[in-house]
Amino acid sequence: MEFGFTTAAYVVAAVLFILSLGGLSGQESAKRAVWYGIVGMALAVFATLIGPGAGLWWLSIILIVAGGAIGMYVAKKVEMTEMPQLVAAMHSLVGLAAVFVGYNAHFTMKAVTSGADYHGAFAELVAHKDGVELGILSVELFLGILIGAITFTGSVVAYGKLAGKVTSAAKKLPGGHMLNIGAAVISVICLIWYMSTGGFFPLFLMTLAALFIGYHLIMGIGGADMPVVVSMLNSYSGWAAAAIGFSLGNDLLIVVGALVGSSGAILSYIMCKAMNRSFISVILGGFGGSAGPAMEVEGEQVAIDADGVSTALDEADSIVIVPGYGMAVAQAQQNVAELTRKLRAKGKEVRFAIHPVAGRLPGHMNVLLAEAKVPYDIVLEMDEINDDFPETDVVIVIGSNDIVNPAAQEDPNSPIAGMPVLEVWKAKQVFVSKRGQGTGYSGIENPLFYKDNTRMFYGDAKASVGDLLTRID
Repeated sequence: MEFGFTTAAYVVAAVLFILSLGGLSGQESAKRAVWYGIVGMALAVFATLIGPGAGLWWLSIILIVAGGAIGMYVAKKVEMTEMPQLVAAMHSLVGLAAVFVGYNAHFTMKAVTSGADYHGAFAELVAHKDGVELGILSVELFLGILIGAITFTGSVVAYGKLAGKVTSAAKKLPGGHMLNIGAAVISVICLIWYMSTGGFFPLFLMTLAALFIGYHLIMGIGGADMPVVVSMLNSYSGWAAAAIGFSLGNDLLIVVGALVGSSGAILSYIMCKAMNRSFISVILGGFGGSAGPAMEVEGEQVAIDADGVSTALDEADSIVIVPGYGMAVAQAQQNVAELTRKLRAKGKEVRFAIHPVAGRLPGHMNVLLAEAKVPYDIVLEMDEINDDFPETDVVIVIGSNDIVNPAAQEDPNSPIAGMPVLEVWKAKQVFVSKRGQGTGYSGIENPLFYKDNTRMFYGDAKASVGDLLTRID
């Protein structure tokens, strides 16, 4: 009876998770989708606690309450701009959990097969398996630990890069990719060794190699590729969970892991396509280098004040706003939304242009604009708006660099050569809201800032847009 309820609950939870993922495809359905996920997870946890082999359920409840309290505290403390690094940190915990569960499965399997009196749902599962099935189980837990260890150190490095605690530049140890290949070969050898002996040492040696792969792989990827890296690590964490689900015989963990792994992989592919880069090239190289010396940027950055920008906006009929990570850092979305409302009230056409990799997390800009209650129908993707820039009177770029960089089209030696970008320089006038003259997070120079129709609106984005608001009736 208990087993039947647990199975049924897992099926319902799996359906809710699928509905949750499907709902996240649209801004209007996203809030409902989040609730689907919450209810699904609550149901899954409840069914697991009362299911067969639950063991010390009261200890699980204590840990769930403690973890939930920590999660609530962190969620309330973290600013929206810190969400990418928080996501990376969460991925690291999933990877670490996969490693611990895999090791626990290894020790349990060794104890049961050696005849020790060992109880629990997993111990009973192992006791009913023959030699071939135990071999398959060994491969599953090996892969779970391998993927989990790579996810753990890779996510820790990604967190460091996103939080500014580790340099965003691509860094590799002497030997470069050969070190990663060597570690991968060691892992394969350890798998064969482990399957032959079932010993602890090959498992431990593989874990060290996997931890190194995760660290060195992500250190070798530049800051401009971090949105893809976060998505990729999300996929890794899903596959690690699925592998452990196979080891534990937990159908729901397999389904959830496969959903997370596949959706993360698809999202990574979409973003790589948006950057006109192959997934392999991002993972192996990132934006860390170029084919030759970058094109020299000529001219100078010309500044403009709030009066000049407000005059241009007053004379313009069509306006496009391009938000970037700088808007998130300055928390300027509310002021930007108010500016939009004022301009639309004066009969002007105002739209937003969103690049697929704007910010440091997929959908980062969409979430900020939705939070500020910007109408969904004026928030357009790059492919929907790029052809309209030649007929646009004014473009306001707020804290963006690479996604509006003409070097992607004009300089074959640029690290972002070939990447599709928002062609804002084709508009009649471009105003760039930026703190200073630096190159930004990725460290790539932007010729847009030096073009004749571009003016630099220096200062904190929130204060600058707020200053504009006082000049627009």
